[in-house]
Amino acid sequence: MILSSILIVIGFVLLIVGADLLVDGASGIAKNFHIPEIIIGLTIVSIGTSMPELFVSITSALDGYSDMAIGNIVGSNLSNLLLILGLSATIKPVFFQKETRIYEIPMCLFVTGLLMYFCNTGTGISRQEAIILLILFCVFIGYTIYMGKRESKKEVVELQVIDKNNKFIKDIVLIAIGIMGLKVGGDLTVNNAVDIANYFNLSEKLISLTILAVGTSLPELVTSVTAAIKGNSDIAIGNIIGSNIFNILLIIGTSAFITPITYNITYNFDFTVLLVSSIILALFPFIPPKNEMSRMNGIVYLLIYAGYMAILFIK
Repeated sequence: MILSSILIVIGFVLLIVGADLLVDGASGIAKNFHIPEIIIGLTIVSIGTSMPELFVSITSALDGYSDMAIGNIVGSNLSNLLLILGLSATIKPVFFQKETRIYEIPMCLFVTGLLMYFCNTGTGISRQEAIILLILFCVFIGYTIYMGKRESKKEVVELQVIDKNNKFIKDIVLIAIGIMGLKVGGDLTVNNAVDIANYFNLSEKLISLTILAVGTSLPELVTSVTAAIKGNSDIAIGNIIGSNIFNILLIIGTSAFITPITYNITYNFDFTVLLVSSIILALFPFIPPKNEMSRMNGIVYLLIYAGYMAILFIK
């Protein structure tokens, strides 16, 4: 039990370090090919923060733990919204940009509802449904790049000439080490989470919705809380919404494409909490003070998360 706890912590560390190295290597190569840094930030870095969830979910699906593959994403999205965004808003009110308010939050709500629909039609998520999610992911990435270029044309021009002399081989090595760290971290995290669940006679679902979800959300936690402290609320909200969309479209899409995921109907309660939380988030910009998530709103989110956790353990 103690060994499993230590190994799962090591697994989380490897996931975070691996994702960081992968992002550094991929960013270096992208800069060598004169890809603007704003585009790198909106794609490679954003996807990089979701790498822990990706490798944990793929490992879970391949090892036959479908409950953990779904639970990791649903739990991660819940902790992103209720815990991390709630904490960020409690530290400093979060302001909603027009694009976030009109496009990104509704998109997050839509893909959450779509995933719940897919899960409840048939026995789970098929490869055909996975392809739909991946196509939507490509559309969202295209939209993100378009918006980034439109809002930052000057920045794009200035940053195209930076880092010409990045060592290509060094970046390849960073990517290789990063992927290796993610793979080993994913294996350690999933296998030892199962051991802990068995030791305490807990369900894989409970472990994935709690320990795995919070652990794989650590990159988002660090990024969002740091942004909130520095007053960069647009980064905090953008990081959370983007991560939730990526988690559903990219991670569930990729996992289900590799091996179709069976669905446990008991997750409908957790999906409902996630949907309601997303709807509340969509309403925040229209509740005074408008266009912001106040400290009180943040406290409400934290209380909802605490209540949700209590219900999970009581059940």
